[in-house]
Amino acid sequence: MAIKNYKPTTPGRRGMTSMDFDGITAKKPVKSLTVIRKQNSGRNNQGRITTRHRGGGARRFLRIVNFNLPEGTSATVEHIEYDPGRSARIARIKDQAGKLHYIVATQGMKQGQKITAGHDSTIENGNRLSLKDIPTGSIIHAVEMTPGKGAQ
Repeated sequence: MAIKNYKPTTPGRRGMTSMDFDGITAKKPVKSLTVIRKQNSGRNNQGRITTRHRGGGARRFLRIVNFNLPEGTSATVEHIEYDPGRSARIARIKDQAGKLHYIVATQGMKQGQKITAGHDSTIENGNRLSLKDIPTGSIIHAVEMTPGKGAQ
């Protein structure tokens, strides 16, 4: 996930950066794993406008990310995708039962990579383990700070 720098052709472009989409392998998400994020357009719980000049914009289809893969799950990475709800990329995986999930993708995760979840998993890129099973000094990602809240 590289950051693209723009040349300063105008004063507004000076110092401007954006995300590079070269690592994305899928164009459309799985429809059953998306949910529409409804905006309230500056309205309160009674439906009255309390903040002016809000509203409109494109509908955002957020992806349902699975932070709690069951113990003993082994899966294959099918695609690396974009998620409008987070700055990180997500990976579409298919488990041994054929069910699709979205997980937060690690840096360097590739299409076709095998990942596992559980105590017997090895220390590799993308595998899920408990903190007590990870040796000190290992590079980690997506740690659950509060129990039950999901990884951050």
